[in-house]
Amino acid sequence: MEKFKQHWEIKNNWQFIFPITGFLILIYSAFKISRLIFGNDNNILLAICTAVLTFVFLKFFLFLFKKLENKWVLDYKWEMIRVFMVFAVTGSSSLFIGRPIIKWIGITKDNLSPFLYWTLYILVGIIFYQILLVFYGWLFGQFEFFWKFEKKMLRRFGLKRFVD
Repeated sequence: MEKFKQHWEIKNNWQFIFPITGFLILIYSAFKISRLIFGNDNNILLAICTAVLTFVFLKFFLFLFKKLENKWVLDYKWEMIRVFMVFAVTGSSSLFIGRPIIKWIGITKDNLSPFLYWTLYILVGIIFYQILLVFYGWLFGQFEFFWKFEKKMLRRFGLKRFVD
C-alpha cells in the first residue's frame, strides 16, 4: 500500500477516494460495454468480458497518465485521476442535457434532415460541454486547470475575444 501511495503521491487518506472511484468507474464502463456486446443472457461471458475490458482500459489510462503527466501542470499524480473523472462526467452530462434542450427547441429527426439534426445536436452538446467543464472542474477542485484548458479550447475555436 505504501508503494501505491508513493507512486500516486497520496499524502492524506481522503485522497484515496479518487483512485478508488476512478477504478469503480472503469469497471462500470467495462460492464456497460460488455452488456452491449453480450446482453444479459450469458453471465459468464459478461463477467469475462468485463474483466478483460477493465484490464485493457486500466492499461490504456495508465499509458495516458504517463504521456500527460509532463504536459499537464498538476501538483500531484492522483489529481490526474480527478481530471479524467471531470472529463468523463462532463461528456456524459453535456449529452444528457443537450437531448432535452434539442427537443424543447422543437428539433427532431422527423422535422430535419439527419445531417442537420446531428450537426445541431453536436453543436448544442459542445456548447454545454464548455460550460459544464468549468463547472465540474470547480466542483472537483480543479477550477484553475480547467479554466486554462477552457481558454485554450476557445482560442482553438477562434473565439479569442471572449478569452482575453
